[in-house]
Amino acid sequence: MLCTLNRTQRLLRLWEPLPAHGCASHSTKADREIQVRALTGPDQGITEILMNRPRARNALGNVFVSELLEALAQLREDQQVRVLLFRSAVKGVFCAGADLKEREQMSETEVGVFVQRLRGLMNEIAAFPAPTIAAMDGFALGGGLELALACDLRVAAASSAVMGLIETTRGLLPGAGGTQRLPRCLGVALAKELIFTGRRLSGMQAQALGLVNHAVPQNEEGNAAYHRARALAQEILPQAPIAVRLGKVAIDQGMEVDIASGMVIEGLCYAQNIPTQDRLEGMAAFREKRPPKFVGK
Repeated sequence: MLCTLNRTQRLLRLWEPLPAHGCASHSTKADREIQVRALTGPDQGITEILMNRPRARNALGNVFVSELLEALAQLREDQQVRVLLFRSAVKGVFCAGADLKEREQMSETEVGVFVQRLRGLMNEIAAFPAPTIAAMDGFALGGGLELALACDLRVAAASSAVMGLIETTRGLLPGAGGTQRLPRCLGVALAKELIFTGRRLSGMQAQALGLVNHAVPQNEEGNAAYHRARALAQEILPQAPIAVRLGKVAIDQGMEVDIASGMVIEGLCYAQNIPTQDRLEGMAAFREKRPPKFVGK
């Protein structure tokens, strides 16, 4: 309990306002495997991470992982990011999982080090301060599904999305958090069934099990899940960003402890929100019967 509270207090310090900065450092390059785009206009506050490794179907290779870690490190300090959306630039695939061709060239020691890096990457995604959404319009297998599981919310195309922790079919087991996050999402017995069998699910089946929040019919462009994920992000944008972020801390940390300890964590988060300008603005807007204008302070 004490360790959990200490970790929660460290996370709470992340919600102290940081100097805002522009998105010049987020400029994309066509040859990068991870590209970052901050949306503008009515979508301002939504930032997209675009996975762009077409020849390897967005497989999790060394360069891919390094660039994604770099992007996350920069974005987590940007107070302008209200929602972070993961999508693919490769039609028909979200992320095909680990790059087994690259891994085949590694020694046993190198494999262990790389898997540890993958686990660290998924933890960074899970701990990202703002809400995260995975838009799965195609295959999300093995490490690809583990990446989506590390996100807060998941949207899938009903028919073209195919997902599963298929590592046992390759003589492996999920090593980037899948054995821990899938049971929290689906329950222990069902998670065991899916991991033991390596079964693949359509987006529609995944929604029926509660693995994804929304499953939508695919469109001609092959990006229906992305559009639904973006609409979901737009629903989050008007809400008080500090309250949303603290709510994420309260849920994530509270899930790891008993309910009494979870209530303590919730209390710490609530106390952190009390002195914010956004809370006072919310009360004033309610009193004056007008929409609130939250600024993240």
